[in-house]
Amino acid sequence: MNLDFEPVTALLVLEDGTVYTGRAIGAKGTSSGELCFNTGMTGYQEIFTDPSYFGQMMIMTNAHIGNYGAKDDEVESDRAQIQGLIVNEYCYVPSRPLADRSLQDYLEEHSVVGISNIDTRSLVRKIRSEGAMNAILSSEIDDVEQLKKQLTQTPSMAGLELSSQVTTEEPYYFGNDASTYRIAAIDYGIKKSILRRFVERDCYVRVYPANTPYEEIKKWQPDGYFLSNGPGDPAAMEYAVKEIKKMIEENVPVFGICLGHQLLGLALGIPTYKMHHGHRGINHPVLNVVSGKGEITSQNHGFGIEAAAIEKHKDKVDITHMNLNDNTVEGFKVKGKRAFSIQYHPEASPGPHDSRYLFDEFIDLL
Repeated sequence: MNLDFEPVTALLVLEDGTVYTGRAIGAKGTSSGELCFNTGMTGYQEIFTDPSYFGQMMIMTNAHIGNYGAKDDEVESDRAQIQGLIVNEYCYVPSRPLADRSLQDYLEEHSVVGISNIDTRSLVRKIRSEGAMNAILSSEIDDVEQLKKQLTQTPSMAGLELSSQVTTEEPYYFGNDASTYRIAAIDYGIKKSILRRFVERDCYVRVYPANTPYEEIKKWQPDGYFLSNGPGDPAAMEYAVKEIKKMIEENVPVFGICLGHQLLGLALGIPTYKMHHGHRGINHPVLNVVSGKGEITSQNHGFGIEAAAIEKHKDKVDITHMNLNDNTVEGFKVKGKRAFSIQYHPEASPGPHDSRYLFDEFIDLL
């Protein structure tokens, strides 16, 4: 990588009019989306390639980003999904011998615009106090008023359906067809590490597009159904809720994660809501109220299911997991059915691995 270049200024303009000036990183260009932050101290490449982040601008709270470069097999999808990257200190030259390329080369290859050398602490404090908001980032336009005007064209995440933009176009298989179990995975924005966790448990997975009718999926005669993570507002996905209702009626084994958890709730009549600034990181404490044990979890979501509504549906569901930071609902099981879901990410690549037992619990249902 050629490091003999003149630094280029980049601008980050927030929906409330706040402007940050920093140094351009990644590809040259202009991009916009909803601001969010992740507190993970490692795993930045897995974060950047997680389809759940589609449509969002990622702020990394760890001070140094790029120090271990990029590796071809440490990805959750086939491309970078974030709309932009915002960091404090950026490392152009990786110190990891196993790296396939620098993060700079990776961001340029995937056309991700970024900014460094800004006060990410103040930016994160703003989001924590004022809530998630849209922003626009540019390394090619230096007119703040022009950027503000362009930013008004960026839609709010509330009411936005995005799974159709990241789902697979055609069904595909993952694993060994001689495996003991067959899992039908509905791809609302699925991560590769989830598929690997199923294969480790002797499962053969067929991954279906998000809008596939249940009648078509069950022709494959799967042993269980998996509802994946993904981006956007679950309340805008009536097409998915309709098919999940059919799964519940037929009492097939169902396991939902993140967006899949929210969609399962909607299928039971439990509303979702947009959180103030969401949960994103790899150190979130969760209580398993069934076992009484605590778990350190990996999380990435900006929507949740209403706890008060669950109280009104005690005849339908039992809460199994609660967030110890803010008492939001992190998991439930459906009474009288072989269906349960979790708000966080038990596959947790690169970690923590406290919650991988949930995949075993799903296998036990098959």
